[in-house]
Amino acid sequence: MATPAQWLAGARPRTLPAAVVPVAVGTGVAISYGGAVWWRALLALFVSLVLQVGVNYANDYSDGVRGTDEERVGPLRLVGSRVAAPRSVLLAALGCFLAAAVAGLALVVVTGAWWLLAVGALAIAAAWFYTGGSRPYGYRALGEISVFVFFGLVAVAGTTYVQLERLPWPAVAAAVPVGLLACALLVVNNLRDIATDCPAGKRTLAVVLGDARTRLLYVGCLLVPFAIALALAFVRPFAALTVLALPLALGPARAVRGGADGRALIATLQQTGRLQLAFGLLFTIGLAL
Repeated sequence: MATPAQWLAGARPRTLPAAVVPVAVGTGVAISYGGAVWWRALLALFVSLVLQVGVNYANDYSDGVRGTDEERVGPLRLVGSRVAAPRSVLLAALGCFLAAAVAGLALVVVTGAWWLLAVGALAIAAAWFYTGGSRPYGYRALGEISVFVFFGLVAVAGTTYVQLERLPWPAVAAAVPVGLLACALLVVNNLRDIATDCPAGKRTLAVVLGDARTRLLYVGCLLVPFAIALALAFVRPFAALTVLALPLALGPARAVRGGADGRALIATLQQTGRLQLAFGLLFTIGLAL
C-alpha cells in the first residue's frame, strides 16, 4: 500500500503551477474591470487544482496498466512502480474528477451560465482520454494542444467569466502566454521521456518532432509569452512587469538548448514551474493594476 508521501509524489505537485497560474491571471483581469468575486475565484482554483491532480492520477493509472511507465526516468508513478494497486489510483482520479464536477456545478448555478456544463464535461473528458481509453490522444501528439486549450484558454477565460459574467478580450489575450508556459511543462517532460516513450508506442509530440525540434519548441514556449505580455503592455502598461521573470527563463532554456537529457531535465522541469509561477504572479499584478 502506498504511503501518504508516495500518494503526494504521485499527484506530481511540481505540475500544479499549471493549475494555479491561469486562475490567478484570470482573476487579475477581473480585478482590472472591478468585478473580482473572491469566493468564486477560490472555487475556480479548487476546480483547476483537483482537475490537475486528477489528470496526473489518471495518467499514472492508464500508463501503468499499459506498461508505459516501467522504465520511467522521472518522478514516482504509483502503478508503474507497483506501490499502489491500479484500482486505487483509478478511484483517486475519479474522485478528483467528481470533486471538480461538483465545484464547477456550483459556479454554473451562481452564474446561470448552463453552457459551462458542456465546457466542464469536455475538460473532464480531455483529462481522462489524454492517456485513457482505447485511443488516447496523448499517444497521438495532441497533448500540448489540449494543455494549451484547457490550462490556457479555458482556465483563464473561464475564471474571468465566472467572476464578471462576461468575457472581455484581455482575458483571451492573457490566456495565450499562460497556455504556452503550461505547454512548456509538458514539452520538457516529454523531451525527457522520448527514449522510453518511443519503444512503448507512446507517440507524444516530442517523439514525432524528434529531440532537436522539441528543444526549439520548448524554448519558444518559454520566450514567446514575454513577447505577448509586452504587446499587451500597450493597453495594460504594468503587464511589462513580466520581464522581471525573464532571468528565470534563461537557465532552463540554456540547459535544454545545451542538450540536457534524462535526469538532468527533472531540474529543468522544476525551473520551468518556478518560471511559470513568477511570470503568473507578475502578469496577474500587471493586469490588475
